[in-house]
Amino acid sequence: MRPHRAQHRGKWGFPVKGRKPKLAVIDGGKVEGKCPSAPGWLTPQAKAEWKRAAPELHGRNLLSADTLATLESYCVAVGMVRETEEIMAREGRLITSADGTKPHPAFRMQSAAMREARLLAAELGLTPHRRGTKGKDEGKTNDGWDADLLA
Repeated sequence: MRPHRAQHRGKWGFPVKGRKPKLAVIDGGKVEGKCPSAPGWLTPQAKAEWKRAAPELHGRNLLSADTLATLESYCVAVGMVRETEEIMAREGRLITSADGTKPHPAFRMQSAAMREARLLAAELGLTPHRRGTKGKDEGKTNDGWDADLLA
């Protein structure tokens, strides 16, 4: 008899969990009406990203009370990337000290902010790959096929 799925072990003896289920959009908690404006505490660069991303998420019914904090974090990360880029453009990418030439400290901050922005963008469905898997089911018919499959 085959063990329960959670207890099944693969070829190398590690537990096999199977395929991850596709996430479904839940109707509760959507931001109704107009798209919310950017919080006042965001930097100008972060506000610019909010003005770009929030209407897109709102139009695809992905903006909810739960995702507002994630959107804020994403915008802060993108703002940090832009701010550090401005600093390095002004001061140079390398700094010279008594120990020699080193990368600017903002370079490490920018790298971490880019990584965070990329992860949050994927979580929000703002990347090209995720854009196709999240949001409205506009083109779907009852038989499970996309209406624009052959387009």
